[in-house]
Amino acid sequence: MNSTLNSTHDASRQSWIPAANDPAGDFPLQNLPTGVFHTPAQPAPRVGVAIGDQVIDLAAAGAAGLLPPSVAAACDAPDLNAFMALGPVAWSALRARLSELLGADTCPPGAQQSAVATCLVPITEARMLLPARIGDYTDFYASIFHATNVGRMFRPDQPLLPNYHWVPVGYHGRVSSVVVSGTPVRRPNGQTLPAEAKSPRVGASQQLDYELELAAFVGPGNALGSPIPLARAEENIFGVCLLNDWSARDIQSWEYQPLGPFLAKNFATSVSPWVVSLEALVPFRTPALVRSAGEPAPLPYLASDANQARGGLDLRLEVFLLTPRMRRAGIPPHRLSSGNFSSMFWTLAQLLTHHASNGCNLRPGDLLGSGTVSGPDPDSRGCLLELTTRGRDPVALPGAETRAFLEDGDEVIFRGFAQKPGCARIGLGECRGVVLPANP
Repeated sequence: MNSTLNSTHDASRQSWIPAANDPAGDFPLQNLPTGVFHTPAQPAPRVGVAIGDQVIDLAAAGAAGLLPPSVAAACDAPDLNAFMALGPVAWSALRARLSELLGADTCPPGAQQSAVATCLVPITEARMLLPARIGDYTDFYASIFHATNVGRMFRPDQPLLPNYHWVPVGYHGRVSSVVVSGTPVRRPNGQTLPAEAKSPRVGASQQLDYELELAAFVGPGNALGSPIPLARAEENIFGVCLLNDWSARDIQSWEYQPLGPFLAKNFATSVSPWVVSLEALVPFRTPALVRSAGEPAPLPYLASDANQARGGLDLRLEVFLLTPRMRRAGIPPHRLSSGNFSSMFWTLAQLLTHHASNGCNLRPGDLLGSGTVSGPDPDSRGCLLELTTRGRDPVALPGAETRAFLEDGDEVIFRGFAQKPGCARIGLGECRGVVLPANP
């Protein structure tokens, strides 16, 4: 992966597409995230890149001879899998070429700019799809703050289990129910054990929750039986997006022992449609979380000076809630929390390396969830389970409403961005979902 600053990161450069120069926008020239879309006029899925308020259709750009030959065929596809498989050299080549084609300084008015303009689609006309054919989905538990907060509710004397400091804990999720942002989410039915009850009941979950996560899409991957060393882990991370790991807490608390999450998690997982490359986030790399005194160092296969120095990401991740009453009153979404991915105990590279350490083969398009992103402060907790202390302390909302857990009609909105002086703001877009009532 290209982990050094280059001309594509130059914050002084602007695009000839005016909306890309909005300092508060998500998709400036320095971002160039990839996704898959279609339009009413062209219903076939196609690969695109967001720039300001436009999407550049890469199939059209390739057909016009505007893209490097090494990537053109992979970009003329209904998903990103073939492009993900090409690896960092190809990813950087496309990024550099698009930066050139969309830059005001490198593509002035003329024949080439006109050719690029014919490949643009207004982002309001683009109907976003899942970025890839996801073969496998694994969700981790990489925030020590989240693990401690949740563990304290169930095990006050031992919030963290003995393995937490040593192994990135994860479980295999359900691919078939991963949906793109904007897809409504049906409240699940399931088996729960109400307080004081002697036997379980079946019915709609009464403790529906969200979980704020960052997700990584796998790039080339590895052959079965061949681990991926930490030094090569980021060569196999295509990019990141937002992920909502919807969770039915009452179902989860009854079913999770001894094998972990099952029906409480597999009814829906939402992801944002635009995948931001690690190269776009180079200016926002940070040291990995420094472990406290007395905490063990990672085992050698999960440790390196490079990962400790630059394994973290300075990404601000926020959760907003819009209730039906707020929607009718014209009240904007209310921010519930704001955290930073730099607070995670395990880095993305460590998650991927551990996943493949036993020879498990990761493939292009596989999805890795970080687990709930929570920080050390109360307002940085990434789920209602934490924010409300398992429902005991409901959060206050505008209009005298409160929430212990999600109600029907509630819309959960995730937003993410990286921003600091001297750098262009890099946005992840949004991950949204409205809660529908349970089936009878």
